[in-house]
Amino acid sequence: MRQALRLAKKGWGMTSPNPLVGAVLVRDGACVGEGYHQRAGTPHAEVHALAAAGEAAKGATLYVTLEPCCTQGRTPPCTDAILRSGVARVVVGCVDPNPQHAGRGIERLKAAGVTVDAGIEQPACEALNEAFFCWVTQHRPFVLLKMAMTLDGRIATAAGESRWISGPQARARVQRLRRWADAILVGGETVRRDDPDLTVRTPKNWWRQPGKFVWSRKGQGELSRELRIFADSANQPQFIRPQSVADWQAFLTGLGRREITALLVEGGGELAAACLRAGIVDKIEFFVAPKILGGRGSRPVVGGPDPAALSAALELRDVTVRRVGADLLVSGYVKNRDNQR
Repeated sequence: MRQALRLAKKGWGMTSPNPLVGAVLVRDGACVGEGYHQRAGTPHAEVHALAAAGEAAKGATLYVTLEPCCTQGRTPPCTDAILRSGVARVVVGCVDPNPQHAGRGIERLKAAGVTVDAGIEQPACEALNEAFFCWVTQHRPFVLLKMAMTLDGRIATAAGESRWISGPQARARVQRLRRWADAILVGGETVRRDDPDLTVRTPKNWWRQPGKFVWSRKGQGELSRELRIFADSANQPQFIRPQSVADWQAFLTGLGRREITALLVEGGGELAAACLRAGIVDKIEFFVAPKILGGRGSRPVVGGPDPAALSAALELRDVTVRRVGADLLVSGYVKNRDNQR
């Protein structure tokens, strides 16, 4: 199953709105076939693994990170291919939460006499597709808030200078997040001060650029057309300004209808505060640089109104901390009314 997980990650940024899936076929203790889902609309991981195994699939055990589909979509049901192959046993990482599947694929295989075991490496398999799971169950994208800050919680000087707080390895991680995201949301002040292009630059000529959204009170008119965010005529930014919780929920629901499964919020501090206050953030990734900026006017990583009490602080759970070059990456899930993990 761990090998299947490694294979699934080869499809990172390629499969949306489909999940990442890896599959390995084992017979007599040896791998006889493997595969992963490479792009939406193309064969699923199980089909690639079965094709690689050929006749050796008969009597083998199939390890797959996600429950095989049992309905006709853009491709035929994987359960049909598994049954035709003669696979004797299927080991499933996690059940597909899609209501069209949700255990039905497992039951179909069992009914046909195939031995099925589920829940192997389940936490890792679920984490792999947390954006897809959110989209199919809540009909909105998974929202990840990414920020880079100094040790004292600053993202820029009082004048707005912010390049670069984090190091090159952290910025490489951001490129990976942009490949994962279907859309990026950034504040108008960040666009004006930092002039980001909000594109995937690594690897070069990436085939699928994320959509661009700018949270701005004044709209497009406040920004120079010379800014890099306007450079791609085929992927122009859209300007939004949701304020209330209902506004934000409507925005996310609209994105979900457009098959946007993952939204990356890249700041600045006022936008971060607005998203957290509205309760739409599922997960945070804060890069903490070993620098102390100081200054009362330096800009905080999260702005917004001053809280009246410490009890207003948002809590995180499942927090991890790891080194990314010289920086620390703090990740965790936000406890809010929509996401009580």
